[in-house]
Amino acid sequence: QVQLVESGGGLVQAGGSLRLSCAGSGRTFSLYAMGWFRQAPGKEREFVAAINWSGGSTYYADSVKGRFTISRDNAKNTGYLQMNSLKPGDTAVYYCAAGSLATMRRYDYAYWGQGTQVTVSS
Repeated sequence: QVQLVESGGGLVQAGGSLRLSCAGSGRTFSLYAMGWFRQAPGKEREFVAAINWSGGSTYYADSVKGRFTISRDNAKNTGYLQMNSLKPGDTAVYYCAAGSLATMRRYDYAYWGQGTQVTVSS
């Protein structure tokens, strides 16, 4: 069992940056892949980025490639999403998730955090 808690969301102007954190509980956090997803009002939850258990492989949605960076520190049981050059279209609730494989499919992730709001003003 893994419990995840996101933090770091907030209000930022377009062009600004935020770093989201995802704190995982339990000694097995380092064994799981981690993903970040987001959900805007009235839209489906969509994939943002994923990282494998070791941090050696990362994957990004085309919409954030080059602007967002996913990383993890297994010694701290924490994952991160560095978001730069933010756009109003990035406004959403951001969720971290843990699963067996680093995939783009939300159904592959068994554990989810409660989400953190990111709002980008124009």
